[in-house]
Amino acid sequence: MLDFFTIFSKGGLVLWCFQGVSDSCTGPVNALIRSVLLQERGGNNSFTHEALTLKYKLDNQFELVFVVGFQKILTLTYVDKLIDDVHRLFRDKYRTEIQQQSALSLLNGTFDFQNDFLRLLREAEETSKIRAPTTMKKFEDSEKAKKPVRSMIETRGEKPKEKAKNSKKNKGAKKESSDGPLVTSKAVPAEKSGLPVGPENGVELSKEELIRRKREEFIQKHGRGMEKSSKSMKSDAPKEKGKKAPRVWALGGCANKEVLDYSTPTTNGAPEVAPPEDINLIRGTGPGGQLQDLDCSSSDDEGAAQKSTKPSATKGTLGGMFGMLKGLVGSKSLSRADMESVLDKMRDHLIAKNVAADIAVQLCESVANKLEGKVMGTFSTVTSTVKQALQESLVQILQPQRRVDMLRDIMDAQRHQRPYVVTFCGVNGVGKSTNLAKISFWLLENGFSVLIAACDTFRAGAVEQLRTHTRRLSALHPPESHGGRTMVQLFEKGYGKDAAGIAMEAIAFARNQGFDVVLVDTAGRMQDNAPLMTALAKLITVNTPDLVLFVGEALVGNEAVDQLVKFNRALADHSMAQTPRLIDGIVLTKFDTIDDKVGAAISMTYITSKPIVFVGTGQTYCDLRSLNAKAVVAALMKA
Repeated sequence: MLDFFTIFSKGGLVLWCFQGVSDSCTGPVNALIRSVLLQERGGNNSFTHEALTLKYKLDNQFELVFVVGFQKILTLTYVDKLIDDVHRLFRDKYRTEIQQQSALSLLNGTFDFQNDFLRLLREAEETSKIRAPTTMKKFEDSEKAKKPVRSMIETRGEKPKEKAKNSKKNKGAKKESSDGPLVTSKAVPAEKSGLPVGPENGVELSKEELIRRKREEFIQKHGRGMEKSSKSMKSDAPKEKGKKAPRVWALGGCANKEVLDYSTPTTNGAPEVAPPEDINLIRGTGPGGQLQDLDCSSSDDEGAAQKSTKPSATKGTLGGMFGMLKGLVGSKSLSRADMESVLDKMRDHLIAKNVAADIAVQLCESVANKLEGKVMGTFSTVTSTVKQALQESLVQILQPQRRVDMLRDIMDAQRHQRPYVVTFCGVNGVGKSTNLAKISFWLLENGFSVLIAACDTFRAGAVEQLRTHTRRLSALHPPESHGGRTMVQLFEKGYGKDAAGIAMEAIAFARNQGFDVVLVDTAGRMQDNAPLMTALAKLITVNTPDLVLFVGEALVGNEAVDQLVKFNRALADHSMAQTPRLIDGIVLTKFDTIDDKVGAAISMTYITSKPIVFVGTGQTYCDLRSLNAKAVVAALMKA
């Protein structure tokens, strides 16, 4: 049973809605729009929201969205057929109202589609009932049950009839491939062969011995003839005397140099002509094997370019110009076949730029769903249209769903007279302590006092590293420059202590001393270490920080995606709270080491919808940047 079925425009106007079991479809549909349609995650036509499964279909020609919702515990096989039938009938029935493309006409239009929908729903349910599940075939219905028992009994040393026939065929094929002609073996009658059929010396011959004797008799009679025929065939093959001229390569080279002799191959004594080598296949995709420009052309454009390069006497300059204009002017809607070659090249390019393979496939599938059925603009090619749509999708993905504005949130916490708490987590060696110091310097430059909590009580030298950063930051912002107020201080309790308890004491100390921000440094841990992940979940659950930042490296590529996903999952699994606290944002470090291979930023943002808050680009305190989505996408699309 369906919960609802709704049809609305991409502008947000609901044209028609069917209410089934559910009272309202507003919440699930808004979640679909917010999480999938606006975030360019349309690679899969299914979306799960709480206890409902939503399936949708986009009509890019008329800017419509068809959404059906049902309980996710149900398995409704007719939903895909139903949504296709409703889409086809609704579009054909109200084509004139939709083509006006004005909000006023859609509001004034009457879309009485209830009876048609119920008829399509009834037909879809009936077709699903007709397809009964296939039952297991009984033994009485199998072919093995129809065979008699006598035919399945095999004596020792005896081959079945079918295998014997196949072996005879294989022997015949081997004889055909030999140098000599094939000599067909016929069964020799027992009377002519001279072999005894009945009992011999009082002992009856077995069938195996009888076959062996016949085989020996056959070899004695026909073996000499086969040897003579093979020798005659070898002698008939013509022999070439002398050497041929040295081989000269097509790409140039000195013909006077001594080269090896390449004789012409022969097949059955006759010379075989080898096909000419394709030099373009040897060269590869470009000079040095580098990827060519991303501005690739579609299959139609390539075919037209190949035809235009051939000289033609009947086709003049005017005809070529009109052909070019015909290819540029948008006259038809895009189909999957038109975009397939371009999307394949786009997908390979994204993977080469460190985007995860499955995410690259989903991105291209989302672009295909977004453009399928859309009419191209005038003087635009398939390549430019697909590339522009992919760029827009990537920029939209990098835009965060929830904007993280630390400065505004810190000022809001000051009004409530409490410190703003930030917790850093990540694997070993990604740069948590270094980037914590960079963020501390940024906060000090904005006039906020910072308390650094040394909760990494495991790694040797972790407390000393933070002490060194605190001393240098204090030298950059001494109390004398801020009216005698201590701007940065380290809260430490040594090694081997409970990290959650140290963080709680640091937050209480910051509240008493009037610090604006508390930055909690945690120990690095692998994402698969369950005890350490449980301790991290305990620290976050007990202290309830305002912001949880995951620190990941940009140079590890897809490994950062696996780390982020497992950290987020571990925080949910090991948390003691009813609504567990998950990761809020990402700090992407070592961004200056990857050049234009910035695919890790796309993968991490796409897989978890977490915004990249800070980007680390160097070794000094000033090397901290905010993410520029357009600059990252431009580097990603660069060939």
